[in-house]
Amino acid sequence: MKEKEVPLAGKRIQVREVGAWDTGEIVTLYRAGGWWNGERDSPEEIPALILGSLAFVVATDPATGKTVGMGRVISDGVSDGYIQDLVVLPEYRGRGVGSAIVRTLIAACRRKGIRWLALIAEPGSDHFYGELGFAMDEGDVPMRYCGDLEQ
Repeated sequence: MKEKEVPLAGKRIQVREVGAWDTGEIVTLYRAGGWWNGERDSPEEIPALILGSLAFVVATDPATGKTVGMGRVISDGVSDGYIQDLVVLPEYRGRGVGSAIVRTLIAACRRKGIRWLALIAEPGSDHFYGELGFAMDEGDVPMRYCGDLEQ
């Protein structure tokens, strides 16, 4: 898996696709993204989450050894892919780390034959994704199941 380096305030951030990663570091990123708040924290699911992704990318700061960002693509491996769970620690945002993660995910999809790629973006992030080649998909409405899956 190819590794990239991103210049960041005089140091290099390493961005690479991985097949496994430290569970605690990934939980820290999920919490930094505001997705895990104690209610749905399931650290034991992290290894399966990584393995079940078409591509899982981490960004690390070699100076500290800290994992500073991540993103993943979910897919059937044949047709479509969806970027999911892109997060960069607050102190590393706005410096190209997130862009490098997305570019690495796009490259992984191309290598694996996925040609249709989508995501659901946070409000206000359309400029960030637009610079990376994403555009609003007019006519489509993202929807989420809100019924009870327990039945």
